[in-house]
Amino acid sequence: QVQLVQSGGGSVQPGGSLRLSCAASARIVGIYTMGWYAQFPGKQRELVARITSAGNTNYGDSVKGRFTISRDNAKTAVYLQMNSLKPEDTAVYYCSLEFGTRVNSWGQGTQVTVSS
Repeated sequence: QVQLVQSGGGSVQPGGSLRLSCAASARIVGIYTMGWYAQFPGKQRELVARITSAGNTNYGDSVKGRFTISRDNAKTAVYLQMNSLKPEDTAVYYCSLEFGTRVNSWGQGTQVTVSS
């Protein structure tokens, strides 16, 4: 099974920016989707953003206009640029590798804390 390794994250003040990165342990060729999900305390993971092989994206309502997802197919990597961060964005963020509607792999998780 392909492993996903995340980097980035940390603590930032409200209005600040962070960039998350996630790369697969092996290059994948074909059709697949990569994404980012956030897990808030006491809640299930919820979608932040996803990007397909064709470059089509969709975002959770709370991050539209503030976060941008991108991918590098040559590296089987996905990135999340997080701007105008709010305290309510505080969560553990996980990247995903998806085939169809099934999540094949999850990253190890990265804490993002937005606080003054």
